[in-house]
Amino acid sequence: MQITIRGKSLQLIRGDITAQSTDAIVNAANSQLQLGAGVAGAIRNKGGPTIQQECDRIGGTPVGTAVLTGSGNLKAGYVIHAVGPRMGEGGEDAKLAGATRSSLDIAAGKNLRSISFPALSTGIFGFPIERAAAIMLDEVCTFLQKRSSLELVVFCLFSEDDFRVFADQLKARLSSC
Repeated sequence: MQITIRGKSLQLIRGDITAQSTDAIVNAANSQLQLGAGVAGAIRNKGGPTIQQECDRIGGTPVGTAVLTGSGNLKAGYVIHAVGPRMGEGGEDAKLAGATRSSLDIAAGKNLRSISFPALSTGIFGFPIERAAAIMLDEVCTFLQKRSSLELVVFCLFSEDDFRVFADQLKARLSSC
């Protein structure tokens, strides 16, 4: 599924984010920037040890923010490590919006043209997928209304169920995007 916002593309695809060739991919990170399981584990396994080494030098970043590293052996040029909230920690919606917005700001700050997101915080962090999709899509729609280098934002969703949820949420927002 694809829509155009002020001449820029927002796409939903089903697939493996580590295979994306966008300028940057977003990692669903923890605040210690330890590449463990899920999206982070896949990035570590396919990207190689240099990504974790860069994360170790950075040391960490607060929930609701993001940091940039190289991409090792991945097709993408960079990895943006976005730290979304764990369900139950409080202020989850604002923190997820912040992690999404921070990722977009970093990409635009590097004059990147494309970025791919997973569904942040919806795995082991327990954030409800419908709520995450609504928040993340709202942030991206708002961002794409502004002038920036970004021309393509992809949501690369691993499962068919996640893809359907994001597609339903995007359809519900067509008039506001």
